[in-house]
Amino acid sequence: MAAQDQSERVEWGEGCVPVSRLFDDPYFSLQDGLAETRHVFMAGNGLPGRFRDGFRIAELGFGTGLNLLATALAWQAAGFAGRLIYTSFEAFPMPLADMARAHAAFPELAAVGVALRTAWGAGARRFDLGAVSVEVIEGDARVTLPLWRGRADAWYLDGFSPAKNPELWDAGLMAEVGRHAAPGGTFATYTAAGFVRRGLQAAGFQVERKAGYGRKRHMTCGRLAAVGDAR
Repeated sequence: MAAQDQSERVEWGEGCVPVSRLFDDPYFSLQDGLAETRHVFMAGNGLPGRFRDGFRIAELGFGTGLNLLATALAWQAAGFAGRLIYTSFEAFPMPLADMARAHAAFPELAAVGVALRTAWGAGARRFDLGAVSVEVIEGDARVTLPLWRGRADAWYLDGFSPAKNPELWDAGLMAEVGRHAAPGGTFATYTAAGFVRRGLQAAGFQVERKAGYGRKRHMTCGRLAAVGDAR
């Protein structure tokens, strides 16, 4: 992971696709970032079918907040009672103006996007989006995740490409993901890199490779193995 004193500066690729200058990698698919979120992170974790009051999602890589917005919209559409809890770990928060430009590509997220940007622009990192309680924990996840006391029912692993940002995918951090997963907890990620899969298997997950989104042939998802399950 890049040094903590570096500031994120966003460049713009095809259309409204933001690209990190720190990692030379787009924040989401060049084809359709919202569709990618729904295919990889939501469907990969069996959502919204697993939603319930108190369901907890954790994420490595907040980025534009697109995964949060799509999840909040799905929670609203499903009409669930109670609250969804969403925790994200982000080392290099995106500037507000860039976040707004990224959100502009997805009109259906307009209302919830305004709520996110209002909180973000005010410097809030703990806030509510309707019935979704959000906390964005800033800093190197290798430091901040071990200190987190929560356990997630579903993990979104959405750091920059393992080839560009290998530290966010190393075995030690994947072990922390496993340690901070609830019994029967799941994960999903767009990458199918072998060392990531092996790290997640070592962390206790039953790992499966599935069809990816767009130009990516494969993605990876899995479930925390119960005691006595075959590894």
